Amino acid sequence: MIIKLNQPIPSFHAQATSSASITEKSLSGQYSVFYFYPKDCTSGCTTESQDFTALFSEFRAINCQIFGISRDSVKSHEIFKAKYTMPFELISDPDEILCTLFDVMKLKNMYGKQVRGIERSTFLINRESVLIEEWRKVTVAGHAQAVLERLKAFT
Repeated sequence: MIIKLNQPIPSFHAQATSSASITEKSLSGQYSVFYFYPKDCTSGCTTESQDFTALFSEFRAINCQIFGISRDSVKSHEIFKAKYTMPFELISDPDEILCTLFDVMKLKNMYGKQVRGIERSTFLINRESVLIEEWRKVTVAGHAQAVLERLKAFT
């Protein structure tokens, strides 16, 4: 199943940093940002995470939680999160359950070879756990601010 705009998030269960267990029920009652990124500790992913970190208090002021998601292990996420003092949880999706649900796995060209990986994408989920906005093929510069501005339009 692939989730589409204006559809509720189906049932899921995912492990995250800080021993957190994230489900569709844990999204209810507040806005949520899911930003999918290819790999911990790489330049673009680090910059994107730092941008969301810098704006974290503004997201929280509007009752919005943030989750970074990649296929990396929880252990890798813990190291990445600690190194850059991220105030939000990172979800580990090694079995690509959330990646598949949000249709972010794509064939990409890397050094002349086609590889399957996460296409940098972000999703905004409302208080009723309904997908209300999506950004695909994200360019990192200014993206976190654009997500915040769009969220403000909904609140």
